[in-house]
Amino acid sequence: MSAPQTNLEKQKRRHKGPLIGMAVGLIVGVLLMIYWGAAGSDDIATPPDAQDTTAPAVVQPGTAGGG
Repeated sequence: MSAPQTNLEKQKRRHKGPLIGMAVGLIVGVLLMIYWGAAGSDDIATPPDAQDTTAPAVVQPGTAGGG
């Protein structure tokens, strides 16, 4: 069964805007993924205080302020 009104030129005109919008959105998404990938995961994934190599303080049982 075919569509009752097949005016292809009118359909092309009506779909041009949404198709251009989807293409622009796709391009922006790909560019953002490339930018984030090129930015380097070491700088983003590792917080500054996670690079501290000093040993953590050890709290002895019964000495942590109890009154």
